[in-house]
Amino acid sequence: MPVFSKCRHTIKVYFEQRQRTAAPKPEKTRLKSVTATFTAAILAAQTLIAPLASAQGKLPLVRDVETENLLRQYAKPIFRAAGLPAGQVEIILVNDKSFNAFVPDSRRMFINLGVILDAKTPGEVIGVLAHETGHIAGNHLVRMRQAAANAQIISVVGMILGAGAAAAGAAAGSGGTTQGGAAAAMSSSAIGQRSFLAYKRTEEASADQAALRYLERTKQSPKGMLKTFEEMADQALFSARYVDPYALSHPMPRERYNALKTKAQRSKYFNIPAPKALQFKHEMVRAKLYAFTNHPSTVLKAYPPKNKSLPAQYARAVASMQRDGVRKSVPKIDALIRKMPGNPYFYELKGQALLEGGKPKQAVAPFRKALQYLPGDPQLEVWLGYAMVASNDKSLLPQAKSVLQKALRKDPNSATGYAQLAIAAGRMGDTATADLATARSLLNRGDIRGAQRYAKRAKKKLKTGTPAWQMADDILTIRAN
Repeated sequence: MPVFSKCRHTIKVYFEQRQRTAAPKPEKTRLKSVTATFTAAILAAQTLIAPLASAQGKLPLVRDVETENLLRQYAKPIFRAAGLPAGQVEIILVNDKSFNAFVPDSRRMFINLGVILDAKTPGEVIGVLAHETGHIAGNHLVRMRQAAANAQIISVVGMILGAGAAAAGAAAGSGGTTQGGAAAAMSSSAIGQRSFLAYKRTEEASADQAALRYLERTKQSPKGMLKTFEEMADQALFSARYVDPYALSHPMPRERYNALKTKAQRSKYFNIPAPKALQFKHEMVRAKLYAFTNHPSTVLKAYPPKNKSLPAQYARAVASMQRDGVRKSVPKIDALIRKMPGNPYFYELKGQALLEGGKPKQAVAPFRKALQYLPGDPQLEVWLGYAMVASNDKSLLPQAKSVLQKALRKDPNSATGYAQLAIAAGRMGDTATADLATARSLLNRGDIRGAQRYAKRAKKKLKTGTPAWQMADDILTIRAN
């Protein structure tokens, strides 16, 4: 069940985890004002590397089993070709229709929904994944931060020298020396900035070449990647206000594109399209995302009734669910199931329609069916537990609690899963588990203070030293902003 439902959440991605070893004491310095300036400058430079910072640590994230599984299918051979260990990189969906992707560290890759919505072929998405993988495998993020630090050191040294020259000039009564000091400071700052930006351009070109190698090793065409980057190069001719965010964060001068084009077109796989089965999956996911992120009338214009393809029927079923309600939408979803009875995502959609339509007990069966075709998926298990809890059937509570706990062990980032576990445990009289689950749910939503209130309550009821007690204790040590 996609979290494009009525329960949309903004999740705090970064929060400070407890450090069990004592932090080293910072070295004392008399240059406090310079140190503060240096630190602020470094943090500003790092926002180029981790755009998360521009949203005050928060991004509108979404979860969808079908989309995430498709992206993992795209990325798996690329990660293997790059020599990244299985499971190292988590792909995270951002609920934003602009075309953008970025990696803030070696473990997470953020992909806007707009990347998939804009891409007509799998290769266009795979090319973006390959490029971002190039940054991870090349250790560019760590090195880029060091480059930023080095660039700021140049600037700070210039400011110190400039300030010294200005002070000496003032003491000698020489206005010319003061102006010279200011000019020196400004010049060194510009040099530092140019140094960092040049390093960033080098890393972008390096990621391009790495992406081409990964595509060659996996016998995939670089045509989709080239198409995406050609658009970026064209956008560079226009004002920044019209440029796509991906082009801004991944600058693409025409000469860099031309170098990429020459090498890409030499690939023996250049004109080989994606397998038909993969293209079909791509079109299904695009149709689904389009339907969930646009008004039903807009969906029907893009996928009119005369379009009898399965992706079009999928989009119209989602639009009907959002516009018409359960009575009219479920027959449309059942028609999809009859055409493709082994598709777990159709049963998931039916379960969502029933759950949101006020029929949670009826939603249990389609969620079970979805798990029959996609066993062990934690998101589907969360929604099965959700339907069981919402059914208000006391006999289902023990199973709901068990299913939710099993799901959350595999996927601890589900705020909805912890919220439903809290309800199930509370109704069963297990208040300690209910309080801890509430704390975890609030924490995953970014409400640290609220999470700590419930963690404090849970800790008092839990046995000291147990994993649950330790979890509550860890939550209490997180520093709220």
